[in-house]
Amino acid sequence: MRFGMGVPKTPGGRRESRTPMEVRVQITGHLAMPGTETTFTENVSAGGARVWSTRRWKPGDRLTIATLTGSFKSIARVAYCQLVPEAGFAVGVEFLESRDGWVIGSASAV
Repeated sequence: MRFGMGVPKTPGGRRESRTPMEVRVQITGHLAMPGTETTFTENVSAGGARVWSTRRWKPGDRLTIATLTGSFKSIARVAYCQLVPEAGFAVGVEFLESRDGWVIGSASAV
């Protein structure tokens, strides 16, 4: 992991384990700062990812995330947004509706 921040601990733990992986993505849907941001993930799972952003997001915000290579696209919910000094914001997203395959498939698809 480039920034070494890890993932915030949640009561009861995560449903899925995260895999450190940089995937180039585009995110859109910020209400106060419209437009598309090209960024990358820090880690991924079948149901979500931690992405880096220059924008502060609010928990519960909806955004669209799409890979730059391949055809994955999903509506996602912001689970958290952490300020990382001199790096921007680390944003945890949960995929809600997706088209095509993400970089890691769900356990039920194995």
